[in-house]
Amino acid sequence: MKILITAGPTREAIDMVRFITNRSSGKMGYALARAAKDNGWDTVLISGPVNLPPPEGVDCIMVESAKDMATAVKKEAPAADVIIMAAAVADYRPKAVFDGKLKKQEGGLFLELERTEDILLYLGEHKRPGQTLVGFAAEATEVEANALGKLRKKNLDWIAANDIGAAGCGFAVNTNQVTLYSATGDRIILPLADKFTVANNILDIIVKGKR
Repeated sequence: MKILITAGPTREAIDMVRFITNRSSGKMGYALARAAKDNGWDTVLISGPVNLPPPEGVDCIMVESAKDMATAVKKEAPAADVIIMAAAVADYRPKAVFDGKLKKQEGGLFLELERTEDILLYLGEHKRPGQTLVGFAAEATEVEANALGKLRKKNLDWIAANDIGAAGCGFAVNTNQVTLYSATGDRIILPLADKFTVANNILDIIVKGKR
């Protein structure tokens, strides 16, 4: 069985020096990739810029921007039996990238942003029969409602939701607590644990019927 996992943030360039990004460390996605490989599955990890070593034995593809990640995901997705989108892909990018280095000026600076491609939505629209698609929802408010909305809108089979304001569940920490929701109505609360344990628990549930 082949599993495709995405991890980490993306960087959207403002100029040759600056970029827009987010707080994702990639730890959850890397834990999932390591757990998948330990289970003996053919594992591909597409990662944004992180300060983590590639998991041993995992085919790791490094990308920079949301556009780069979309290109890599579209190439790998058709062959995957399970796709887990754990990356925090930027929703917006600067509409124009400045040449060289943008110099400091008096007053403020206006940056016009445009939407990036919704990779998860694309995958849901192009999901082949028998393929399992899993998303992540890192939410600050109305966690369950937002997760279920994302699950339905993007044609997911499962979504893993967590409250980023809860203790031990924010960015860059080594623990997580998630609730899994399925398209068939399951609601499974996983206990707070280190991310590798959480990763194994997630895989045990979502891959159980595909072994």
